[in-house]
Amino acid sequence: MTTFYSEQAANRRNSIFLVLVVIGVLAIFGFLIGYVIGFGSGNEVAFGVGATMIAVAIGTLSALGAYYSGDKLVLATSNAREVGQQDAPELYNVVTEMAIAANVPMPKVYIIDEGSPNAFATGRDPEHSSIAVTTGLLNKLDREELQGVIGHEMSHVRNYDIRFALVVGVLVGSIALLAQFFLHYTFWFGGGSRGRKSEGGGGFAIVLFIIAIVMAILAPIFSAMVQMAVSRQREYLADASSVALTRNPHGLQRALAKISADPDPFEAANGATQHLFIVNPLKKLGGGRNLFSTHPPIVDRINRLRLLTGDAPLDPSQVQSLTGLH
Repeated sequence: MTTFYSEQAANRRNSIFLVLVVIGVLAIFGFLIGYVIGFGSGNEVAFGVGATMIAVAIGTLSALGAYYSGDKLVLATSNAREVGQQDAPELYNVVTEMAIAANVPMPKVYIIDEGSPNAFATGRDPEHSSIAVTTGLLNKLDREELQGVIGHEMSHVRNYDIRFALVVGVLVGSIALLAQFFLHYTFWFGGGSRGRKSEGGGGFAIVLFIIAIVMAILAPIFSAMVQMAVSRQREYLADASSVALTRNPHGLQRALAKISADPDPFEAANGATQHLFIVNPLKKLGGGRNLFSTHPPIVDRINRLRLLTGDAPLDPSQVQSLTGLH
């Protein structure tokens, strides 16, 4: 039987797995690049170890930068403005209610002037968190639906998903940058040429060089796939946790359907922040059944919520009535 605690346990296991995979890929990729660059010098292992240390250091420094200031960049990119209780009393009151229910400090509250309904949470921990919603969300959702959305975002804060999204996103980006560096190096300087010309080492050097090229192409793709897969699990958990906070499974179900089917475009949406939103603003009407999807399909999310509350999954006629959902 699916429970909130089993979902939380699975979420933690998947998160640890992702971090280990990303760090492992970063270290192995760095060593391989260094070994190929230094092949034929007699110090291949030293080159590999040095490159590994540089790769891990770059990833660590980038992650620290994201940890301390990534949320400010996300909010600025989304054109979010901070508001107080006097500016948006209903929103502020709902956020306060959910913060009390989740037993976390009150986050800062932001509004994005966009007609498309959506929301996200960001920050490094519950003590330094922010929740941003669009004006479209405030105008198109009733209070119960708004509570469901804020409960979802507050769950991301309580579960430290906000830290995970910032730090791991940067680590995955570091792998992509490392891959680009190596590909440019090989193009301009013919990486590994010393090894290919060295006596008795030509065949081995060519094999290593080919492996490094293939890994440079595939490593960023693989890391992003794993990241997206775990991100989808975190969305499921936040949905379930929202029900636990609001004690109302129907508000979030209606909210997810409304947000996903809303036709208004999200002008401030971009690929770097799409995974933060409760519904992907770039693919709201897509089914989401592929390895690179940042969110699970809406129908699957609604059905999981119904399963947690003992309701039957949506039947075909109900699914058909949800325009654009697959």
